[in-house]
Amino acid sequence: MNGGQARGTGQPLLLGVRHHGPGSARAVRAALDASRPRVVLIEGPPEADPLIPLAAAEDMRPPVALLAHAVDEPGRSAFWPLAAFSPEWVALRWALEHRVPARFIDLPATHTLAWERDEEENEEDKEGVEGEAAAERYALDEDVRIDPLGVLADTAGYDDAERWWEDVVEHRGAGKGDALAPFTALEEAMTALRETYGSGGHGRDLIREAHMRLRIREAQREFEDGVAVVCGAWHVPALRRRAGVTADRALLKGLPRVKTDVTWVPWTHRRLSRAGGYGAGIDSPGWYAHLFAAPDRPVERWLTKVAGLLRAEDRAVSPGHVIEAVRLAETLAALRGRPLPGLGEATDAVRAVMCDGSDVPLALVHDRLVVGDVLGKVPDTVPAVPLQRDLERTQRRLRLGPEAAERELDLDLRRETDAERSRLLHRLRLLGIDWGRPAASRSGTGTFRETWRLRWEPELAVRTAEAGVWGTTVPAAATAKAEADAVAARALADVTGLAERCLLAALPDALPVVMRVLADRAALDTDVAHLAQALPALVRSLRYGDVRGTDTAALAEVAAGLAERVFVGLPPACAGLDADAAEEMRRHVDAVHSALGLLGDVPAARDGRLRARWRAVLRTLSARDAVPGMLRGRAVRLLLDEGELAQDEAARLMRLVLSPGTPPADAAAWIDGFVGGSGGGLLLVHDERLFGLVDRWLTAVPAEAFTDVLPLLRRTFSAYEPGVRRTLGERVRRGPGRQGRVQALTAGAPGFGPGVDEARADAVLPVLRLLLGPDGDGEVQADRADRVEVRR
Repeated sequence: MNGGQARGTGQPLLLGVRHHGPGSARAVRAALDASRPRVVLIEGPPEADPLIPLAAAEDMRPPVALLAHAVDEPGRSAFWPLAAFSPEWVALRWALEHRVPARFIDLPATHTLAWERDEEENEEDKEGVEGEAAAERYALDEDVRIDPLGVLADTAGYDDAERWWEDVVEHRGAGKGDALAPFTALEEAMTALRETYGSGGHGRDLIREAHMRLRIREAQREFEDGVAVVCGAWHVPALRRRAGVTADRALLKGLPRVKTDVTWVPWTHRRLSRAGGYGAGIDSPGWYAHLFAAPDRPVERWLTKVAGLLRAEDRAVSPGHVIEAVRLAETLAALRGRPLPGLGEATDAVRAVMCDGSDVPLALVHDRLVVGDVLGKVPDTVPAVPLQRDLERTQRRLRLGPEAAERELDLDLRRETDAERSRLLHRLRLLGIDWGRPAASRSGTGTFRETWRLRWEPELAVRTAEAGVWGTTVPAAATAKAEADAVAARALADVTGLAERCLLAALPDALPVVMRVLADRAALDTDVAHLAQALPALVRSLRYGDVRGTDTAALAEVAAGLAERVFVGLPPACAGLDADAAEEMRRHVDAVHSALGLLGDVPAARDGRLRARWRAVLRTLSARDAVPGMLRGRAVRLLLDEGELAQDEAARLMRLVLSPGTPPADAAAWIDGFVGGSGGGLLLVHDERLFGLVDRWLTAVPAEAFTDVLPLLRRTFSAYEPGVRRTLGERVRRGPGRQGRVQALTAGAPGFGPGVDEARADAVLPVLRLLLGPDGDGEVQADRADRVEVRR
């Protein structure tokens, strides 16, 4: 078999390649230089033919991808990714540089996308399909599914297909010998595989190959024997086969269709490492890009890159390390019988020489270099939905360009640019375009600070196209989407959360609709748990809305009314709950308590009415026997934190609960509610009486009941911070009467003097004057009678 076929034979030049293979890319360039075809046909969607000239644009930078999506369903899409080392991209650029026509010849995307939509219908059609052509369309679906490279590697005695491909293709120098030799060898191998395994389980390949044969015939009629075809090596035997035009057209008859748009979008090396588009995901796009770009000595140049990365991360890597790593990689290749060191040998050498045998820095090398965060770029002239254009303009104005690498962005909302960036990111999240995700701020805790983690993924281009149905600009689309989500929301908490997001995104036009839905749902919802879930989001919106300059007056009355309904419904809702329901209700009680603590600026809360009502609810919960112990203990704890309950009274209530008449499981639940969560451990550390009560009760629990209460107590105390647990453990180890330095702050308690040591108390006054300033001096003198007791 004469692979490829030279000009003058009447046959097209078939160049079978591995998608995203740098060796194939070099071979394609050499073959095109040698044969000088008059037209180049490439595997890809024909709808993209008008976009081919854009590949030569100055601001087009791979990796990029052809994106095809259904006009009526933008989420139904397909990608054809191309990197700088993809043979198809090399063929495109060669054709444009030599002013040779280039065309895509794969099955049109209008059919490919319709297949996805009609997949279930096609499965049913397979059972009752009529006609020989339709039967052949699905005939090979039952063939054995194979990996061609895996079979060839196994035949050659390799256990790794990537290593086999490197040895036989990537390590073969371009331009040495016959330019068509590699294509001849690949065609012979694929012919043998297809004779053995059929189509390899890809029944749709029959239809795709029929379409490609028809397009090749059209090109031959126009350009005679000056036709070059760049396609996956698997298809070459089928394209070489002489099939009748009538049979090929019959295979294409009656295919489903959808209206389709195609454009160029940026792609990333990281995305190339996953299967997609051609179904040819690769594990090491960064390594392949290096192999394609390196003019010579690829291993030496690669290890120099690795050394530079590790030095940038403050690791001591010298030129001597590079030299030794090169020698080790070459030695490993010789021991393993490989013609040249590959990625495996380079990685082993880096681990041993530069990373001291550690896989931790090696993981960094893999992430930054082997895979990489290269992000492509497309010209502004590519077709795009209006929303995409508006987003790009906003990104440029705010100097917030997309990047493939994840980065952290700290925003100060007092600055107008940062505030606009925050609004943009929140609006995109409302549209389902998760370019940025909120993160915990490390630069401060003020309400004017926000931290985001940004990473642009190619799929976001599809999300942007999908969101284009909501509007032509980001604010308009986000407003329309928020209004639709409010109407469609079922849970009250979803609506309140949406109101908060509208405030964060500064969408005042959406708030009237959201507020109307919120008022309607709040009036109809009688579930206290739903009301308690909804309140915190409303209060956060009220508390932090003024930072962004938004009007929250409409939310204030709804929040106050919601709080009143929670007060009325909470006591009966807490009665008769089992352990799991009590735990869930405790979370709601904590959330409501925290929310009310932020509700100081609401008119209904300024006079203290809401706080007084809430304290009355907590007292009711703490005294009702029908309320689970966990909730009663939590209510006592919250009252104590609020200063509404004296420590003596809290100790008395705990003493009653921990009396012998209370079942141990109920007492343990009360303790969990009282000292569980944030700050609970400090209560036991600083209050000897509470600690003693718990200690005496725990030591008196009968052995038969201890197993039942242990899981609850373990959960309670394991939630404390390590320092608190250590202090409590040391106190228990010392035993009664030797509690150590921390004692109850009460006169006459063990370790305290009978009165105040005024000399030691006066010693703190100079420090207080420095802290409070000159205006605070009078207050310091006036408060001397109220000094805190100082232990002798």
